[in-house]
Amino acid sequence: MKPQLYRRNAFWLVLSLILVAVSGVGASLVQTDAGSVEIEDLRWETPTGKTMSALLYVPESATADNPAPGVVASHGWFNNREMQDLNYVELARRGFVVMSIDMYGHGDSDWLVPGEEAVAGTGMYDAVKLMHDLPYVDPQKIGVTGHSNGARAANFSVLEDNEAAEPLIAAVLLVDNDPIYQNPETGEWVNVYGARDTGLIQAKYDEFFFRTYDENGVVLTAPRDYVTTDNAQSFLHFGAEPSSFTDEREAGVYYDETIDGTDSSRVIYSLDQTHPWSHTSATAAGDLVEFFDTVFESPNPIDAADQVWQWKVFFNTLGLIGFGIFLVAFARALVTTKMFAAARLPAPDAQPLAGRAAKLWFWGGLAVSAVVSAVTYVWLSQQAFTGLVPPFIPQSPPYFIGFWAAVNGVFTLVVLVAAWWFTLRGRNADLAVRGLWQGWRPFGAGVAVALLTVVAAFGLVFVVDYFFQTDFRLWVLAVRAFTPDKIGLALIVLPLFVIYFVANSVAVNVFNRVTIGGREWINTALLAFFNALGPLVLVVAQYVTFASSGHLIPGFGGIFSIWLFPVLVILPVAAIVSRKIYRETSNPYIGGLIMAAAVAMISASNTLTYVV
Repeated sequence: MKPQLYRRNAFWLVLSLILVAVSGVGASLVQTDAGSVEIEDLRWETPTGKTMSALLYVPESATADNPAPGVVASHGWFNNREMQDLNYVELARRGFVVMSIDMYGHGDSDWLVPGEEAVAGTGMYDAVKLMHDLPYVDPQKIGVTGHSNGARAANFSVLEDNEAAEPLIAAVLLVDNDPIYQNPETGEWVNVYGARDTGLIQAKYDEFFFRTYDENGVVLTAPRDYVTTDNAQSFLHFGAEPSSFTDEREAGVYYDETIDGTDSSRVIYSLDQTHPWSHTSATAAGDLVEFFDTVFESPNPIDAADQVWQWKVFFNTLGLIGFGIFLVAFARALVTTKMFAAARLPAPDAQPLAGRAAKLWFWGGLAVSAVVSAVTYVWLSQQAFTGLVPPFIPQSPPYFIGFWAAVNGVFTLVVLVAAWWFTLRGRNADLAVRGLWQGWRPFGAGVAVALLTVVAAFGLVFVVDYFFQTDFRLWVLAVRAFTPDKIGLALIVLPLFVIYFVANSVAVNVFNRVTIGGREWINTALLAFFNALGPLVLVVAQYVTFASSGHLIPGFGGIFSIWLFPVLVILPVAAIVSRKIYRETSNPYIGGLIMAAAVAMISASNTLTYVV
């Protein structure tokens, strides 16, 4: 590395560390309300016999002499406790004690046994019991809230609470999942929530819930029409049979009734957003704050529109950017050392794309690869629940994404072989000079550089977690600390990601590294764009269809379009990371292996794990 480049890389390495530090300090200041909220990272054995993980937020105003209302909050399926950050930040600064849990099977809690999803509310009711025993929590003011299957956990918890000698839950706010409307055995309309104050935040463009069906399973009403349905009206009428009332109740209005001598309320907030949008919605956060302020009264009243969680998102995002920069800068720093010098060889200059055949293969290969990426994703999504994921795999989402990636990695290799055969063979195109293969020693050194880089990068994550109880994330893309079992789970899917990311790095750097208009950066940007083009088309098509018709594309399930959200970031970043490293090493394997290991680890630490 030339002295000028060495200094430039040192700048980026230092910048990445500064971003990580600023991220940790800034996010911590926001979530602790500048030190007025204490955070405890809990691990305890619950009455169910499992280990549960949770973040406990205790405002300094909550004491044994002045107990505060408590709220147990839960993420949805395939997520973790930090996904509730907008809610726990806003509730805690208003004086609520908040416990944000990892449901069983998620985050740092014990794995989930299939068929035991309802036991203790997937862990939520175990958390309610702990919350009830805290001396600084008012035992008469304990609420539960959860998003998606976290709302299902709240429903499970209510059913269990109904059987308790001393009910513990006083209020329920469901987010993006249906309330319980009818007795599943008799079909009778019911009020399982009793006298509890109960609310619902409902997405008009929810990918999964708030539909009505006929006896054949055909959709009758779309989520955007939910409030007018019998289900919603019965909920707002406290479980009454729809034929027993004539008035139509509205969203955004609190309706009161006396149940068993206790005043109770019902409300539906119906929002113009999608299912995962509630994780990053100021409107949803404001409605949640308003609900708990209405039913419990905030110890520290602050207007619901006065929100600061967006600053935490900003600082978390800085950390995510710093993490990505560190992957490149640290790897490039390692190859300048004597120990890893073998991984670095002179990289040839990028050349203009010359010749009709070369241009045809370049543009045609990119276009066909994007089409195959989209088509295989949709097709595999239709097989996902019919045997694609083996029953011995504890985590289905990482395996599904990894399998799809591997399929496209193999296709990429086929295209590269064909391109070499038809355009490069016999034209003095020395693939060895381009780094395709330069011997076992450079390859082994490159593997070591990739491994150390990923270990060091996640080391930063653990440092930030230890000192600041925060991580790096933006919406559905999260880099977080993890328990040791996640390493083994990541290793299961690592080979699948290696196939794709190494093949992609070889394509980006050995075969498709050219100048366009005399500039290499245009080529890099173009390849980054085409990396994500197939998934981007699918996401746009899905949500344009949803917005215009109220329904998803037939045959393309909503969870699969949501799983593409982080992919839309990861795939362009993969092209940039591998190109930045390749330019200084002529080694396409370092960047590919770094991305494969990082993505496998991120995937394994941010999803649902079943006992198999």
